[in-house]
Amino acid sequence: MATSSRPEQPPHRPGEGSSAAPLHAESVLGGKVDPGTSTIPAAGPGAEPAGLEETTRALAPAVGPWADSLGRAGSRAAQALLVAAVVVGLVWILLRIKIVVIAAMVALILASAVGPVVKWLERKGWSNLLATLTAFLGILLLLGGVITGIVLTVRSQWDTLTSQASEGWNELRRLLESSPLPLDTASIDSAVRRATDFVTSGSFAGSALSGLSAAASFVTGLVLMIVILFFFLKDGEKMWNFALRWFRGERRAKLAESVDRGAQVLGGYVRGTAFVALVDAVLIGGALLILGVPLALPLAVLVFVTAFIPVVGATIAGIIAALVALVTNGPIIALIVVAVIVAVNQIEGNILQPIIMGRTLSLHALIVLLALTVGTLVGGIFGAILAVPYTAVAWAVVQVWSSRYQVGDDPVLGPDPVNPEDRVEAKATMAERWRYQRMRYQQTLGGRFGVTERDAARQNNDDDRS
Repeated sequence: MATSSRPEQPPHRPGEGSSAAPLHAESVLGGKVDPGTSTIPAAGPGAEPAGLEETTRALAPAVGPWADSLGRAGSRAAQALLVAAVVVGLVWILLRIKIVVIAAMVALILASAVGPVVKWLERKGWSNLLATLTAFLGILLLLGGVITGIVLTVRSQWDTLTSQASEGWNELRRLLESSPLPLDTASIDSAVRRATDFVTSGSFAGSALSGLSAAASFVTGLVLMIVILFFFLKDGEKMWNFALRWFRGERRAKLAESVDRGAQVLGGYVRGTAFVALVDAVLIGGALLILGVPLALPLAVLVFVTAFIPVVGATIAGIIAALVALVTNGPIIALIVVAVIVAVNQIEGNILQPIIMGRTLSLHALIVLLALTVGTLVGGIFGAILAVPYTAVAWAVVQVWSSRYQVGDDPVLGPDPVNPEDRVEAKATMAERWRYQRMRYQQTLGGRFGVTERDAARQNNDDDRS
């Protein structure tokens, strides 16, 4: 008598199996089912396979109410709400210690910009402490000189500058009213009137009394930033070395690459923006002097300061310069000033930034505008200055940790919108790539660096026993 090649099912033992036990493929497709392990009726060799409806009914008590589409949507919504609550709480805590956060972020930017100088001095044979002190004092003297020059230049002529800009706005409004353009300035006048009433009201005076507290907070943040900057320059590598020793393999390599790319973005942004701002200030200030516009030096200083705010900074400075030229030199000179500012902005965007800054930011203009808006709402002027570079850092870190992006052209989607030079892997040097590879395969190759203390003690005990 012929025997089946299918192995015999083991006998069911009391207490084993339940309706929640996993179903095998043969159970679903019509094979023999142990009555004690499933609620699906047993099917003989000639029986039809169990239908999908019966299988679903059999599985329903086992998987519970969260297995259908509504349950999965509810669980995802609960997870999203929990993550949002954590993010909101974290943002609330950071806003409560905003002085510390801003001081640390500014110090990190400055350390990224000056860090290469410290490493260069160390390669020349300087000690770490001497190189750190030299770079630290140099950046302090540079920043102190720039801030002092700005204050002394603008302070003596600030009242004149504001009055000239206000008169220029009034002159512009009169020109618009007399022009054939259908412009209604009533709403604009109403907004200006409300702002003037607020400035002359008691509430503004009350808020002005808080200037002493604001000054104290600024001094506190400045001192804290200086201290953090010194320790970042002196012990930055030691701090990061300590942090990396808690991770291994691929995770350690990605963390190291994230820090390298972040420091590259921040340092390149600060150095490039400072040089571009200096060129803008010299060109626009020189044009104002040639055209005979008064307050040319304070306006040039204003151009330099606002150049650190991408996209909108140069526009704000250009509007103020044009208003001053309008009230003091007439509409013709004001139009020439506008033309000069537009030309300088074109030179900056098409020549200076691509050459000096390269592709440091690699951000779309819309992302830059959104980052500026959010940064201004959250952190004011400091938020506007810090938002764009740290958004670029976040984008670089995302590229390091994610490998889901399809690189290259697609036969359906078309060309790749990301320039190959903007990809994060294109910005690492050969030495950095070799370092990351050593981190990835160090444990595989038998390296002792990176093992925990427990593993090291265990390996030492094994060596002693052998």
